[in-house]
Amino acid sequence: MDDQRYHLTLFTGARPVMHGWWAKWDTAEDMFTLWIGKHGNVDAARIVLVDEEEEPRVLASWPDTEE
Repeated sequence: MDDQRYHLTLFTGARPVMHGWWAKWDTAEDMFTLWIGKHGNVDAARIVLVDEEEEPRVLASWPDTEE
């Protein structure tokens, strides 16, 4: 299994300021939730979880920008 399949990025505005990679979905999903709790109060924070296998695909993002 690719240990960098799930890629989590914390952005402030357009700038990435923190990255994490995990092989297991459960771990990546838990970290996504944890990062929201720990970093969600940062000005212009945006957190994105991407599946890097084959074609990169956004699995989750916060805040949810769809209205």
